[in-house]
Amino acid sequence: MSGTSESAESTEHARAAGKAGSPGTSGNVSSPSPADPTAERVAADLSAVVGRLLRRLRSSSADSLLTPSQRSVLARLEDGGPATTASLARAELVRPQSMRLTLGALETQGFVTRAPDPADGRKSVVSVTEEGSTVLAGVRAAKRSWLADAIAGELDGTERRALAEAVELIGRLVDK
Repeated sequence: MSGTSESAESTEHARAAGKAGSPGTSGNVSSPSPADPTAERVAADLSAVVGRLLRRLRSSSADSLLTPSQRSVLARLEDGGPATTASLARAELVRPQSMRLTLGALETQGFVTRAPDPADGRKSVVSVTEEGSTVLAGVRAAKRSWLADAIAGELDGTERRALAEAVELIGRLVDK
């Protein structure tokens, strides 16, 4: 429980520091003032909040009948195109045997299909079916809808602008 109160205290501390008009401009890294939270504290708080956000997003599409690993593989195939079982296993950081089970479940539901690899007929490539694309679009829409409703219901215009700025900052960190 103390981790939760520490997180709440540091979040409140960050809010207070932000309201006090802490210096800093986009693209410039200024030296921290005594009131600024440490990079380690911000990283710990951000990691915890992102984890909770991801769990909420996953639960917002719980009726999709897909496991998290199935959703991840389906999204990877949708975004990256056809792939072999081995390449999917490497990308998802799982064993090929585990990937075969995931793909088998998706294939049974009609969400993916296999075809001979044009480069090596001994292998097969897996692709998303139209039904798989439809299911994935529904999952993504449910997540966006939940998040948009939460933002609209909980944040005023100033807070939405602050969140939009935070999204840009987080994007910059991720893209680095």
